[in-house]
Amino acid sequence: MRLFIYLLGGLAMATAFKPVKKNIQVPATLKASIERGKTVYVQRCMACHQADGGGVPRMNPPLDRATAVVANDKAKLIRIVIKGMTDRVEIDGEMYDNNMSANPDLTDTQIADVLNYVRNNWSNKAKAVVTAAEVKAVRAKLK
Repeated sequence: MRLFIYLLGGLAMATAFKPVKKNIQVPATLKASIERGKTVYVQRCMACHQADGGGVPRMNPPLDRATAVVANDKAKLIRIVIKGMTDRVEIDGEMYDNNMSANPDLTDTQIADVLNYVRNNWSNKAKAVVTAAEVKAVRAKLK
């Protein structure tokens, strides 16, 4: 009985002194963008980059844990989504050969949404939000 009381007391003390995790609140507008972006991702991106964002080794690069995905160069990502990519590319020390098709038919909002989804899903936590205005500006420079 004494052992039980000691164990119960120890358990109570252990739970009382757990560090408190801060809840990081995602702004409602970003949350909505991420939800819409998930739909675009499933329709356009998942076949190559996979449901878990892991890609296919030596063919389609991973989006999860890829430094280029969460980097501050949002314009580069926007260009890739709009124009596609045919170059062999190195990402985080691994080479990838498969072409990525262009998506010029996606709206500025759809591109911003899918990039916000990719940059804030799995283990990715990007600091900057991609906006439709940024996509529009990049698209204008591509013409």
